[in-house]
Amino acid sequence: MKWDLTYLFNNLDEFEKGYEKSITLIDRLAGYKGKLNQFSSFKEFFLLQKEFEQIGLRTYQYASLLSDLNKKDSDNSARLQKVQIAFARLQQALAFEEPELISLGKEKVMSFINQDQTLEEFRFPMEKLFKRQEHILDDASEALLANYSQLANSGRSLYSSLSVADIEGTDVMLDNKEIVHITNSNYRAFIQKSDSPEERKEIFEAVFSYYEAHKNTYASIYKTVLDADYAQVKNRKYTSSLESYLFNNNIPTSVYHNLTKVARENTAAIKKYIKLRKDYLKLDEYHTYDRFLDLVKTDKEYEYDEAKELFFNSIKHLPEHFQEKAKDVLKDGFVDVNEQPGKRTGAYSSSMPNLHPFILLNYSKTLGDVFTVAHEAGHSIHSMYASEAQPSTLQNYTIFVAEVASTFNEHNLLDYIINESNASKNEKIALLQRAIDDILSTFYRQTLFAVYELEAHKLVESQQPITADVLSKIMIDLYKEFYDLDITKEEVKQYVWAYIPHLFYTPFYVYQYATSFAASLKLYEEVKNKKAGAFDNYINLLKSGGSEYPVVQLQKAGVDLTKEDAFKAVVNRLNELVDELELVLKG
Repeated sequence: MKWDLTYLFNNLDEFEKGYEKSITLIDRLAGYKGKLNQFSSFKEFFLLQKEFEQIGLRTYQYASLLSDLNKKDSDNSARLQKVQIAFARLQQALAFEEPELISLGKEKVMSFINQDQTLEEFRFPMEKLFKRQEHILDDASEALLANYSQLANSGRSLYSSLSVADIEGTDVMLDNKEIVHITNSNYRAFIQKSDSPEERKEIFEAVFSYYEAHKNTYASIYKTVLDADYAQVKNRKYTSSLESYLFNNNIPTSVYHNLTKVARENTAAIKKYIKLRKDYLKLDEYHTYDRFLDLVKTDKEYEYDEAKELFFNSIKHLPEHFQEKAKDVLKDGFVDVNEQPGKRTGAYSSSMPNLHPFILLNYSKTLGDVFTVAHEAGHSIHSMYASEAQPSTLQNYTIFVAEVASTFNEHNLLDYIINESNASKNEKIALLQRAIDDILSTFYRQTLFAVYELEAHKLVESQQPITADVLSKIMIDLYKEFYDLDITKEEVKQYVWAYIPHLFYTPFYVYQYATSFAASLKLYEEVKNKKAGAFDNYINLLKSGGSEYPVVQLQKAGVDLTKEDAFKAVVNRLNELVDELELVLKG
């Protein structure tokens, strides 16, 4: 039930040796400046990068995972900072690389790759490099920007300190006089179990009042993120922050705009669902945190081993190689299951080339946690297939396709529970709620946040002030548009922009939950309906890793996200589910 990090290093002494070797390799890489015009040096340079990858990424993985187990441990924090400094040093050491390669010209670089099969895995990265050469600066300018890389990323570090390391949680007395400790990880479960509107309000505010109390600090931190992004736009001559984040993976900005357009034009089913919930739950007022309430009550809890068993049973109809991967990624030592003081909140799968993935959970025995196990296993399965099929340089898949495998598992698990359980009326209600809530949280909620960060970046790009009130106003308007809810009545909800870590850590990330969800739904439906070659297409997508541009990868698998129809399929699915729920509730 805990990570066994000896898979990476047996002890801290071994880690230190790995760190020192990484530093040595960084210094050696810096020595190739001005030498890439010779084939022998060119080959040595890129093979040396692969050698650094083997040890450097292992040290980063170790320090990062150890830090996430206890953010309050200053030694862990210092160790991670040391590795991050080393990677900033790597960036500085390699600042010459891209300008030098561009000066050589595409024809010469590709001729080097053509000379030696061991360099073949660098062909696609070179194609990407020459595609974006207009945004790469001269050697001196790249070196200057590299010197500021740590400063440009300071907003992310500050956010982590304020939102993880400094948060203590809050004690709340429930209506039954029991005192419970409320954290970002467990508050949803307590709200879900509560029959009292006042108690739910107090639990919710125990979490979100922290963001209200620090709203100005959060706004200042977010402004540093926005400013750093805008500096990137100006320095590298992009037209917008959105383009700067999408350009490298050749994702048309039309994909982003088509997604937000379809979502914003199709919110009727959301509002109908909220009304159904309000009426069925007999609520005088409907608040955003009431979304955690089950339409039918159940005290059923799922132990972690039960969650794994449900997931394994759900994939028994799929090929043996897929089942083996699923069991491999969830084996002991590679999953850290339970919440503990200082542990990073949420859940993730962390993968590095040629290394077994690690999964972090904060498991609290809910049905939602069961789906989280399947979700994170999907990410790790994706990484395992990619590592088997691709060389290390091409294993890392883009964020754009990352959520396909995770949500595919969720679609499959949901259908398994519905179809295998001979569901009663209450069970059917619970499962329909689960399916609808998945669409709302993964497709609509993430698209709302995508619209928010686009609007926030536009403010900076047009030289407008960024304050807590300005950021909150965007959220207030969007919650009214998407849900027809006035979040000012909740007082602290308007600071949800400060609560979402992805907005600070990885700008223009969250929209890809929605694009991946749309893609995985289509792929899953084809597998479910036993369309010829559908599962092979899906596995080939996972095996392709990062060997092609993501929009092309999905097109080959049968999904074209450059067209609005791919997103409208999700809208149609939501309409069907809400209509079906309405009938069941009346029955």
